[in-house]
Amino acid sequence: MGFRFQKRISLLPGIRLNLSKSGASVTVGKNGLSVNLGKDGATGNVGIPGTGLSYRQKITGNQTPVSEQVATQPESIIQADASGARIWKWLFFAAVVVIVVLLAARG
Repeated sequence: MGFRFQKRISLLPGIRLNLSKSGASVTVGKNGLSVNLGKDGATGNVGIPGTGLSYRQKITGNQTPVSEQVATQPESIIQADASGARIWKWLFFAAVVVIVVLLAARG
């Protein structure tokens, strides 16, 4: 088992800077609904606070790390999958951002 390092710094209400051994990212949102922006793209997070139930979805960036991608996969399959799912990811991202902004303005 290796050592881990993780530090979260609150910049403003609803905005946190996350520092770890693998890099830095920014999380925007409150408990239960947030978007994380890091070097691998954006990830939407939705959950029920206090229950441990949550759902995470990559919005932008690679869906799997480069080390896990199969080198023999044809380019046409990769392009077809990316173009069809891209619009839904952006719509999800936009919806999450709107909800986060509304929650921040309300509370």
